Amino acid sequence: MSKIKSINTKKAPSAIGAYSQAIKAGNYIFISGQIPLDPDTMEVISEDFIPQINQVFINLSEIVKESGCTLSDIVKINVYLQDLANFQAVNEAMEKFFMKPYPARAAVEVSRLPKDVQIEIDAIVFSDV
Repeated sequence: MSKIKSINTKKAPSAIGAYSQAIKAGNYIFISGQIPLDPDTMEVISEDFIPQINQVFINLSEIVKESGCTLSDIVKINVYLQDLANFQAVNEAMEKFFMKPYPARAAVEVSRLPKDVQIEIDAIVFSDV
């Protein structure tokens, strides 16, 4: 029997490729990169950065909830930005969605993201459930 479990919720966008929304392995949950898709329509929520980042964190939150955890259980996120000039907006969004201690984080500028969105975030969650 596999010790790896797939985590999926209809409250976050379904995978648009050969991957799972999240995988639980032991006490860790690895959440695939989330982009600003509306889970009902699978369309990009907006062309503007602020609604995009908010939707990404909402999508992450729904997957985390499905796993039985909360955003406070996220220990690491990786942020991929089309424009590093949006870095301050990432900090502001994190202050809105997370409480201290904030998760560890990396932020990198990339040339292109799926569906030409401006941001993608993946996460690692520590779970004791």
